[in-house]
Amino acid sequence: MMSRQAFLCSLGSLYLSLLFVFLLMDVYARPANNSALKEKPADSKDENEILPPDHLNGVKMEMDGHLNKEFHQEVFLGKEMEEFEEDSEPRKNRKKLMVIFSKVDINNDKKIGAKEMQRWIMEKTDEHFQEAVEENKMHFRAVDPDGDGHVSWDEYKIKFLASKGFNEKEIAEKIRNNEELKIDEETQEVLDNLKDRWYQADNPPPDLLLNEEEFLSFLHPEHSRGMLKFMVKEIIRDLDQDGDKKLTLSEFISLPVGTVENQQAQDIDDDWVKDRRKEFEEVIDANHDGIVTMEELEEYMDPMNEYNALNEAKQMIAVADENQNHHLELEEILKYSEYFTGSKLMDYARNVHEEF
Repeated sequence: MMSRQAFLCSLGSLYLSLLFVFLLMDVYARPANNSALKEKPADSKDENEILPPDHLNGVKMEMDGHLNKEFHQEVFLGKEMEEFEEDSEPRKNRKKLMVIFSKVDINNDKKIGAKEMQRWIMEKTDEHFQEAVEENKMHFRAVDPDGDGHVSWDEYKIKFLASKGFNEKEIAEKIRNNEELKIDEETQEVLDNLKDRWYQADNPPPDLLLNEEEFLSFLHPEHSRGMLKFMVKEIIRDLDQDGDKKLTLSEFISLPVGTVENQQAQDIDDDWVKDRRKEFEEVIDANHDGIVTMEELEEYMDPMNEYNALNEAKQMIAVADENQNHHLELEEILKYSEYFTGSKLMDYARNVHEEF
């Protein structure tokens, strides 16, 4: 019969053996590290500082060709848009909206005309641009470590890969020695697209060095005529199915790749087609010939186009102009607050009389 001491020793050995097996299983179960240069997860803050944003405030279309659903709020509220998002209390939002109304109504006749709204839209669009300029100063410093006022493609590439979790010192050394970088396919594709964009932002004579102004064009192509053309070409390339560098209605409203799996998805797809058809026929296709050229899309995308701003002003007025006088009164803006601000004000009629 086994003694108590022998039994305990045997139990201890079994425990150690099992522990060793579990440790081995843990090591082999871990996913392989595809790059020896990877050291940590990407810091989204660092990445956001140096990557061109997907969404551009005050521009009607996103970089991927989707319509900007918040465009009306962006050009009506400007920087104050965040205040409406953060503060959902109807009474406070109503007061803010009344203040905005008084600012737009520059002739103080208690109504807003198309020219007044156009001026306001241009002012708010410029507000977004100035905000981008200020942010760019900070972003430029992040990628210009030596402070010489220029950023080379290699300097940017190092910072970009560091934001993706690669070891910055090792990447810099490999680039300096012209050694091969082991980068996954997805990251390499993003890098290639960024390099194309970098070339476009590099004003002639090309030297692959961007100054602060050129770096602003790289991050915000909407405010550079040359980069705006590049952005339009990219969008048309993605949507153009027959390669003629123009867009037909069917190409523009084509649904994203994927199948409709349920009724909710079908409703979303129906809204997609409806919204894009309306925008194509009524706004983008300026001469109504059923074809959108690069020039037409460029005019449509240009945030500082005064003619576009006037058309937008008329459209915004038409949405809420219940008495059909081609102007907006305060009561109409409050009633259609969701369109202008993204937040709905309940009992607008009773509340506006309380304020007065």
